[in-house]
Amino acid sequence: MSLNPFPPLRRGFGAFWRALDATRRAVINLIFLLIVIAILIAIFGGGAKPLAEKTTLVLDLQGPLVEETPGGVREAVLANVSGEVKKNVQLRDVLAVLDTAAKDKNIGSMVILLDELQGGGLASLREVAAGVERFRATGKKVTAWGSSYNQRQYLVAVKADEVFLHPMGGVMLEGFGRYRNYYRDALDKVGVTVNLLKVGTYKSAAEPFIANGPSEAAAEADRYLNNGLWTTYTTDVEKARKLPAGAIMQSIDALPALMTAAGGDLGKLSLDAKLVDGLKTRDELRQFMMARGAKNTEGTNFRQVNYTDYLARLRPVHIGDAVGVVIASGEIGDGIAPPGAIGGLSTSRLIRQAREDKSIKAVVLRVDSPGGSAFGSELIRRELELTRAAGKPVVVSMGNVAASGGYWISTSSDEVIADAATITGSIGVFAILPTADKVVEKLGIHTAGSPTTWLADAGNPLRPLDPRFAQVIQGSINHVYGDFLNLAAKARKTTPEKINEVAQGRVWTGLQAKERNLVDRIGSYGDALASAAKRANLGADYRVTYLEQETSNVDRLIGMFGSKAMASLGLGEHVKLGLAGTGLPADAALGMAQDLSWLSGITREHKPFMALTHCLCEVPLGGK
Repeated sequence: MSLNPFPPLRRGFGAFWRALDATRRAVINLIFLLIVIAILIAIFGGGAKPLAEKTTLVLDLQGPLVEETPGGVREAVLANVSGEVKKNVQLRDVLAVLDTAAKDKNIGSMVILLDELQGGGLASLREVAAGVERFRATGKKVTAWGSSYNQRQYLVAVKADEVFLHPMGGVMLEGFGRYRNYYRDALDKVGVTVNLLKVGTYKSAAEPFIANGPSEAAAEADRYLNNGLWTTYTTDVEKARKLPAGAIMQSIDALPALMTAAGGDLGKLSLDAKLVDGLKTRDELRQFMMARGAKNTEGTNFRQVNYTDYLARLRPVHIGDAVGVVIASGEIGDGIAPPGAIGGLSTSRLIRQAREDKSIKAVVLRVDSPGGSAFGSELIRRELELTRAAGKPVVVSMGNVAASGGYWISTSSDEVIADAATITGSIGVFAILPTADKVVEKLGIHTAGSPTTWLADAGNPLRPLDPRFAQVIQGSINHVYGDFLNLAAKARKTTPEKINEVAQGRVWTGLQAKERNLVDRIGSYGDALASAAKRANLGADYRVTYLEQETSNVDRLIGMFGSKAMASLGLGEHVKLGLAGTGLPADAALGMAQDLSWLSGITREHKPFMALTHCLCEVPLGGK
């Protein structure tokens, strides 16, 4: 009888595999059980340990200040797990922390640390600054400290009772406005022709691709806008620091002489100009706060709770009548977009969800958008119109930018409230069609075919733009502009002719827009919430609920594993690689890549053309 060793081996391997599988399931079940226990403790465990009296809130904001976390909360968590830490500071979270802490009897003071605060538009920063003022109004002391301050950070810091600066730091106030890049000659050299069809004298969004400098109308509009925003900024700072009107401009004009007088010491210059109250290192700040308030248990620091930990203590209310908030932040597209962007379909769905929710009695649309697709904008506006028709008030709160398509979606509301520094207007329409016929000619490539009509391949970017196709597109652009004027006129209770006088693609500050009847009043995000609640006859105890778009599993998978690879296929990455060896500074090369990536994105649209209501606005505020 022959000996067969395999059955015992199979039995042994089978036993090993069953043991391994049982262990795997046991470990997974244990992890799941621990997660469930943690969630139950978080929900029913009584929350965090109560704060002791005289605790100092440390407002250490880290990351860009945004209306909505791009990609959503889940994506932020996944990014952290994968090692790509992406911190964002949501404006609504900061305001909630400031207003809650102001009423918290155990919070005795606040320290503001802004070294890691990045980005943020002027209107959003003014919201945070107003929140600091509300905190101070309760009688609680506020101290700001920074290793240095850029314009963004300083606008918040000046609202403190005292502003301290590291001895080696400085306050960098530069003013608004920048030089733009113009690509006409560069595109001519490579053989790309950019065909621009537009309505509006001031609709200058695509000028960098068709000219070597700004038109006279665009330069005039930019000067007026930037001067208006700069006046708002300097007035805020001079009032907070009790400086005479015009003091900041005088300091900037005299900066070389002032720098010499200060011996090249920016910290001393900032102190001499009364921009700060004192120069302290961080350990000196700690000793200062320990001497002023309560010490921690070990006696090594002042008693404190940081912003993130305090935010985690806040618990949303889920019962009772509510004001529903839909965030419209980012560029406007036609379809589905994740949080941090606007999709005609996805944002409309959120508005519809708010309309059909019986607990939501009014809607606030928070707009921070330079615009985009006219079609996507109309989808959103129509849902707001239906919401009003259903008896629910709609109030628009304009953030940093609510221009072009951002203004279009604001036209169906009961009230439009803008910040003094909001960039809005830009009522105009354009289409841009780049063609590369000269490129293929240089390469020796020829195109030919036998289409049944001249229109069959009229949008081919490798052929010159057919004048007949241009005429058709221009007619469509004119029609969309007429629709825009009519919508704005109906919303503002005036005539299209009157709107046309302040339209033509021109952008305005919130204050300038109010003077021209493009918005109802100047106010804050909180004012918009209060107005919506009042219009819905809600009491003072109403709750605020945010309606947010969830991203799909496929999008999350791409975001985790393929985002970098896919991004490398875009023109922007190729441009960055091409510019890398030119000796250009990294920031300049990146700016050019972003401009040309936008142009490349337009050419990849599946439609023969897209009517764009986009201002290509940038919030003119220095600092990274």
